[in-house]
Amino acid sequence: MPEATRIVLIDDHALFREAIARLLAAQTDIEIIGESATVGEGLEIVKTRPVDIVLLDINLGSEQGGAFLNLARAEGFSGKVLVVTAGVSKLEASRLLQRGCAGIFLKHERPQLLIEKIREIMKGPGEFDEQEATISVATELSSGDPETGRPLTPRERQVLCGVFSGRTNKEIAHKLNVSESLIKAFVQQLFRKAGVRSRAQLVRAAVERYWKELEEDCEGTWN
Repeated sequence: MPEATRIVLIDDHALFREAIARLLAAQTDIEIIGESATVGEGLEIVKTRPVDIVLLDINLGSEQGGAFLNLARAEGFSGKVLVVTAGVSKLEASRLLQRGCAGIFLKHERPQLLIEKIREIMKGPGEFDEQEATISVATELSSGDPETGRPLTPRERQVLCGVFSGRTNKEIAHKLNVSESLIKAFVQQLFRKAGVRSRAQLVRAAVERYWKELEEDCEGTWN
């Protein structure tokens, strides 16, 4: 049986990191070697343990995750780096690829696609489509609603945590002991506040704009 692909996660959002770790740990051909919230912690892991792929968020709070690429190579890291991020411009994506990034994966994509991307990278060198790697992310246009950008209420945070964790409106309603129609109304209200038009865009907005205020709420409600 082939050896499992050894993965390290570098992401400052603990809940997202744990969710990805659980997803990947369930795969028989993938092994989670370590997790970290900073570039420095990630470097310590790859310096001391054999690692095949690092899943790297380039937005680590006040720290730029992209610095890991050059620093890791300087330390002799020979594995691959897959950037997993909420969003990236074409210019930034091109620069990451030039610095040795093996690919770019957007956080709002289906989790199964991440697993497929990891396996694709481990197949070895092949023709790399830079245009595909610099996936054009549609800009979430504001609906023009006066509510756009306003702070979230406690109930809205609960519903948003449910959406982020992949629950349906029915499942969220059952968990919060309210009607499904009420949850539908809350989701539409969240669309307006975030200035988005779909659940996928809402998940991305949650990661980009609301994560710090959501982290404790999501852990308490859905774990």
